[in-house]
Amino acid sequence: MSSDISSSQFTNTALLKRLANIVGADALLTEPADTVSYSTEHRGNYPGKARAVVRPSSVQEVSEVVIACAEAGATLIPQGGNTGLVGGSTPDESGDEIVLSLTRMNRIREINPIDNTITVEAGCILQKVQQAAVEKNRLFPLTLGAEGTATIGGNLSTNAGGDQVLRYGNTRDLALGLEVVLPDGRIWNGLSSLRKDNTGYDLKHLFIGGEGTLGIITAATMKLMPLPRQQATAWIGLNDARAAVELLAHLKETLGDRITAFEIMARETVDLVLQHFPSLREPLQSRPSWVILAEVSETSTHIALVEEFETALGSAIEAGLVADVAIAMSEAQARAMWRLREAVPEAQRKDGPSLKHDISVPISRIPDFISLTVPEMQKEVPGIRCIIFGHVGDGNLHFNQSRPRGGDASAFLERANAIHEIVHETAARLGGSISAEHGIGRQKQDILLRYKDPVAISLMYRIKDAFDPHHIFNPGRLLPTRASK
Repeated sequence: MSSDISSSQFTNTALLKRLANIVGADALLTEPADTVSYSTEHRGNYPGKARAVVRPSSVQEVSEVVIACAEAGATLIPQGGNTGLVGGSTPDESGDEIVLSLTRMNRIREINPIDNTITVEAGCILQKVQQAAVEKNRLFPLTLGAEGTATIGGNLSTNAGGDQVLRYGNTRDLALGLEVVLPDGRIWNGLSSLRKDNTGYDLKHLFIGGEGTLGIITAATMKLMPLPRQQATAWIGLNDARAAVELLAHLKETLGDRITAFEIMARETVDLVLQHFPSLREPLQSRPSWVILAEVSETSTHIALVEEFETALGSAIEAGLVADVAIAMSEAQARAMWRLREAVPEAQRKDGPSLKHDISVPISRIPDFISLTVPEMQKEVPGIRCIIFGHVGDGNLHFNQSRPRGGDASAFLERANAIHEIVHETAARLGGSISAEHGIGRQKQDILLRYKDPVAISLMYRIKDAFDPHHIFNPGRLLPTRASK
């Protein structure tokens, strides 16, 4: 490969012909009608235009595509299920960038129930991985709203969180090994299934959460867990947000790591869902100010899980932590409770323009964050609706805002910068993060530079330059492009 990729060796036509020879003519899309779904984020944000969409079916094809693009000086935008929320996997408006879609690399290479591992290609849909695990009487615990579309490669590149982080951790915690194509086309075979390997830098962690800027993840070996044989779900009413963190501590003390999920929703959030999904029913008649959707699970059949859960909640009621509670008596009732939680993003979409934030703070500071920001929001935009929901167990709040009822959408959106300022400043002041699980992409770069430690930013740029000196992988995503580049 030429050491000088700044002067292209190929015309655009020659490059496209070479790519077609690598992946097959049917796997190279160049017509706007064919590339449009790859060029626009699923919510309609960050519309772009791809020079082409190339769809390799093997790691070797990915390697050859990377070499061809590097030699032509063409930039590549890795893409999985295109379910990202920060504009990190779609091309810009220049029409110069090539989307590298990994959706054809969707095979499950191996499942090993003894090692409790599954090795899958990056384009494998998350739901398919979950189902494959269940067929071997195992659990792949990563769950999120887009699991029917999101791919493992995308989950890894953003270090996706989801509903069960409290017990099982983020995607990073579930990954044992990776296969990665580097910007020079070399293939790093790091598909280890070892739990222990103290032989130097753990390179996989540079690519997990790297948003495709350092390498293209083509396969991964992930952890599997024992399949739960018991589950119990409860819809818990609280009088205030502080009771949520106190209840979590109480349940951890009494039930330990059997707590699988612990989701919070404000009254405004629940009401928004019920408004736009009138067929759904809230489990409690008391309409509490705050709701916790809690799930516990157990792999043993010899433990009376439901009885222990009921006892723990009963003692929480006696202690004044819980105002009201409904425990699901069937799987159908549990699914109905989860449907209320899962419908929040769609309810906001139906309701009109909104502002979204994905922040994290120490768990103990969640009530402080809410009590500090909500009054400031009301001062900035009287009548603003704070749509608060998220994962209390890991300190991650989706702290969103909808315009006042009957208010003008344009006037509301004009206050966006002031609202963002309130949220990010408060999160930073409480020792939190401006991005908990959605990543940085193109949306949060300026905010990243403002709040991330300068030494950390410097190291990130040095790592980017070391791995991708010509910046052909996802340029201008995660880290802003520097003027010298």
